[in-house]
Amino acid sequence: MIDRDEAWCLLTEFTQSESLRKHALAVEACMRACARKFGATSPDEENLWGVVGLIHDFDYERWPSLEDHPYKGNAIMTERGWPEVITRAVMSHAEYSGVSRDTIMEKALFACDELAGFITAVALIKPSKSLVEVDAKSVRKRMKDKAFARKVNREDIVNGAAALGVDLDEHIELCIAAMKAIAAELGLDGSAAKTA
Repeated sequence: MIDRDEAWCLLTEFTQSESLRKHALAVEACMRACARKFGATSPDEENLWGVVGLIHDFDYERWPSLEDHPYKGNAIMTERGWPEVITRAVMSHAEYSGVSRDTIMEKALFACDELAGFITAVALIKPSKSLVEVDAKSVRKRMKDKAFARKVNREDIVNGAAALGVDLDEHIELCIAAMKAIAAELGLDGSAAKTA
Protein backbone atom coordinates (compact mmCIF):
# COMPACT_ATOMS: atom_id res chain seq x y z
CA MET A 1 0.00 0.00 0.00
CA ILE A 2 1.10 3.56 -0.67
CA ASP A 3 2.00 5.47 2.47
CA ARG A 4 1.23 9.11 3.09
CA ASP A 5 4.85 10.23 2.70
CA GLU A 6 4.97 8.73 -0.77
CA ALA A 7 1.70 10.46 -1.64
CA TRP A 8 3.00 13.80 -0.33
CA CYS A 9 6.16 13.39 -2.43
CA LEU A 10 4.05 12.77 -5.54
CA LEU A 11 1.91 15.82 -4.82
CA THR A 12 4.84 18.14 -4.21
CA GLU A 13 6.76 16.82 -7.23
CA PHE A 14 3.99 18.02 -9.54
CA THR A 15 2.29 20.79 -7.53
CA GLN A 16 4.19 23.94 -6.55
CA SER A 17 1.13 26.13 -5.89
CA GLU A 18 0.58 26.64 -2.18
CA SER A 19 -3.18 26.99 -2.67
CA LEU A 20 -3.39 23.68 -4.60
CA ARG A 21 -1.33 21.95 -1.91
CA LYS A 22 -3.66 23.34 0.75
CA HIS A 23 -6.66 22.12 -1.25
CA ALA A 24 -5.09 18.65 -1.32
CA LEU A 25 -4.61 18.76 2.46
CA ALA A 26 -8.21 19.90 2.96
CA VAL A 27 -9.60 17.08 0.82
CA GLU A 28 -7.34 14.61 2.61
CA ALA A 29 -8.72 15.72 5.98
CA CYS A 30 -12.30 15.47 4.73
CA MET A 31 -11.64 12.01 3.29
CA ARG A 32 -10.15 10.77 6.57
CA ALA A 33 -13.26 12.04 8.39
CA CYS A 34 -15.46 10.26 5.86
CA ALA A 35 -13.46 7.06 6.27
CA ARG A 36 -14.15 7.13 10.01
CA LYS A 37 -17.82 7.99 9.49
CA PHE A 38 -18.39 5.27 6.91
CA GLY A 39 -16.67 2.53 8.87
CA ALA A 40 -12.99 2.32 8.01
CA THR A 41 -11.98 -0.74 9.97
CA SER A 42 -8.26 -0.04 10.29
CA PRO A 43 -5.69 2.77 10.23
CA ASP A 44 -4.56 1.42 6.83
CA GLU A 45 -8.05 1.87 5.40
CA GLU A 46 -8.32 5.43 6.75
CA ASN A 47 -4.86 6.11 5.30
CA LEU A 48 -6.00 4.83 1.89
CA TRP A 49 -8.90 7.28 1.87
CA GLY A 50 -6.58 10.08 2.99
CA VAL A 51 -4.01 9.31 0.30
CA VAL A 52 -6.72 9.36 -2.38
CA GLY A 53 -7.83 12.79 -1.15
CA LEU A 54 -4.26 14.09 -0.98
CA ILE A 55 -3.28 13.16 -4.54
CA HIS A 56 -6.57 13.46 -6.43
CA ASP A 57 -5.45 16.68 -8.19
CA PHE A 58 -1.67 16.21 -8.16
CA ASP A 59 -1.47 16.61 -11.96
CA TYR A 60 -3.82 19.61 -12.18
CA GLU A 61 -1.21 22.38 -11.99
CA ARG A 62 0.74 21.00 -14.95
CA TRP A 63 -2.22 19.70 -16.95
CA PRO A 64 -5.42 21.59 -16.03
CA SER A 65 -7.36 20.95 -19.23
CA LEU A 66 -10.26 18.49 -19.40
CA GLU A 67 -8.29 16.55 -22.00
CA ASP A 68 -5.35 16.03 -19.62
CA HIS A 69 -6.58 16.02 -15.99
CA PRO A 70 -6.76 13.43 -14.40
CA TYR A 71 -5.62 11.31 -17.34
CA LYS A 72 -1.95 12.40 -17.22
CA GLY A 73 -1.86 11.77 -13.47
CA ASN A 74 -3.44 8.35 -13.92
CA ALA A 75 -0.77 7.41 -16.46
CA ILE A 76 2.00 8.55 -14.09
CA MET A 77 0.56 6.62 -11.14
CA THR A 78 0.04 3.50 -13.24
CA GLU A 79 3.59 3.72 -14.59
CA ARG A 80 4.90 4.02 -11.02
CA GLY A 81 2.94 0.99 -9.83
CA TRP A 82 0.24 2.68 -7.75
CA PRO A 83 -2.62 0.30 -6.91
CA GLU A 84 -5.75 0.35 -9.05
CA VAL A 85 -7.96 1.14 -6.04
CA ILE A 86 -6.23 4.55 -5.91
CA THR A 87 -5.92 5.26 -9.63
CA ARG A 88 -9.55 4.32 -10.23
CA ALA A 89 -10.78 6.55 -7.38
CA VAL A 90 -8.78 9.49 -8.75
CA MET A 91 -10.22 8.94 -12.22
CA SER A 92 -13.76 8.70 -10.86
CA HIS A 93 -13.65 12.13 -9.23
CA ALA A 94 -13.78 13.78 -12.67
CA GLU A 95 -17.39 13.79 -13.91
CA TYR A 96 -16.20 13.73 -17.53
CA SER A 97 -13.78 10.78 -17.23
CA GLY A 98 -16.43 8.16 -17.82
CA VAL A 99 -15.26 6.23 -14.74
CA SER A 100 -18.23 5.49 -12.51
CA ARG A 101 -18.13 6.00 -8.76
CA ASP A 102 -18.89 2.52 -7.42
CA THR A 103 -17.33 2.43 -3.94
CA ILE A 104 -18.16 4.57 -0.95
CA MET A 105 -14.58 5.90 -1.07
CA GLU A 106 -15.01 7.03 -4.69
CA LYS A 107 -18.31 8.68 -3.81
CA ALA A 108 -16.72 10.39 -0.81
CA LEU A 109 -13.91 11.84 -2.94
CA PHE A 110 -16.43 13.41 -5.28
CA ALA A 111 -18.47 14.67 -2.32
CA CYS A 112 -15.43 16.23 -0.60
CA ASP A 113 -13.53 17.79 -3.50
CA GLU A 114 -15.64 20.79 -4.50
CA LEU A 115 -16.98 21.21 -0.97
CA ALA A 116 -13.49 21.55 0.56
CA GLY A 117 -12.70 24.29 -1.93
CA PHE A 118 -15.96 26.07 -1.21
CA ILE A 119 -15.49 25.90 2.56
CA THR A 120 -12.02 27.42 2.09
CA ALA A 121 -13.51 30.26 0.04
CA VAL A 122 -16.12 30.94 2.72
CA ALA A 123 -13.46 31.01 5.45
CA LEU A 124 -11.29 33.43 3.47
CA ILE A 125 -14.03 36.08 3.30
CA LYS A 126 -14.58 36.04 7.05
CA PRO A 127 -12.95 38.93 8.96
CA SER A 128 -10.75 36.47 10.86
CA LYS A 129 -9.94 34.40 7.73
CA SER A 130 -10.65 31.45 9.98
CA LEU A 131 -12.72 28.28 9.90
CA VAL A 132 -13.93 29.17 13.39
CA GLU A 133 -16.55 31.45 11.84
CA VAL A 134 -17.72 28.89 9.26
CA ASP A 135 -20.71 26.61 9.75
CA ALA A 136 -23.16 24.79 7.49
CA LYS A 137 -25.55 27.74 7.52
CA SER A 138 -22.90 30.18 6.25
CA VAL A 139 -21.79 27.71 3.57
CA ARG A 140 -25.38 27.12 2.40
CA LYS A 141 -26.01 30.88 2.30
CA ARG A 142 -22.95 31.43 0.09
CA MET A 143 -23.96 28.52 -2.18
CA LYS A 144 -27.01 30.57 -3.19
CA ASP A 145 -24.78 33.47 -4.30
CA LYS A 146 -23.81 32.45 -7.85
CA ALA A 147 -21.20 35.23 -8.08
CA PHE A 148 -19.33 33.90 -5.03
CA ALA A 149 -16.63 31.29 -5.85
CA ARG A 150 -18.31 30.93 -9.22
CA LYS A 151 -15.96 28.18 -10.43
CA VAL A 152 -17.23 25.82 -7.72
CA ASN A 153 -19.97 23.58 -9.05
CA ARG A 154 -22.81 23.71 -6.54
CA GLU A 155 -24.55 20.75 -8.20
CA ASP A 156 -21.49 18.59 -7.51
CA ILE A 157 -21.65 19.53 -3.83
CA VAL A 158 -25.36 18.68 -3.57
CA ASN A 159 -25.12 15.53 -5.71
CA GLY A 160 -22.01 14.35 -3.88
CA ALA A 161 -23.74 14.32 -0.50
CA ALA A 162 -26.83 12.70 -2.03
CA ALA A 163 -24.73 9.91 -3.58
CA LEU A 164 -23.19 9.29 -0.16
CA GLY A 165 -26.68 9.09 1.31
CA VAL A 166 -26.06 11.85 3.85
CA ASP A 167 -27.81 15.08 4.64
CA LEU A 168 -26.02 17.99 2.96
CA ASP A 169 -25.74 20.06 6.15
CA GLU A 170 -24.38 17.04 8.02
CA HIS A 171 -21.75 16.48 5.31
CA ILE A 172 -20.78 20.16 5.30
CA GLU A 173 -20.36 20.10 9.10
CA LEU A 174 -18.25 16.91 8.89
CA CYS A 175 -15.91 18.53 6.37
CA ILE A 176 -15.69 21.81 8.31
CA ALA A 177 -14.76 19.91 11.47
CA ALA A 178 -12.14 17.90 9.58
CA MET A 179 -10.62 21.05 8.12
CA LYS A 180 -10.68 22.84 11.50
CA ALA A 181 -8.42 20.09 12.86
CA ILE A 182 -5.71 21.19 10.39
CA ALA A 183 -6.67 24.88 10.17
CA ALA A 184 -3.10 26.09 10.77
CA GLU A 185 -1.76 23.98 7.88
CA LEU A 186 -4.52 25.36 5.67
CA GLY A 187 -3.81 28.95 6.69
CA LEU A 188 -7.38 29.16 7.99
CA ASP A 189 -6.69 29.52 11.70
CA GLY A 190 -6.92 33.31 11.75
CA SER A 191 -3.18 33.93 11.54
CA ALA A 192 -3.51 35.38 8.03
CA ALA A 193 -5.87 38.09 9.32
CA LYS A 194 -3.40 39.01 12.08
CA THR A 195 -0.58 39.62 9.59
CA ALA A 196 -2.72 41.48 7.06
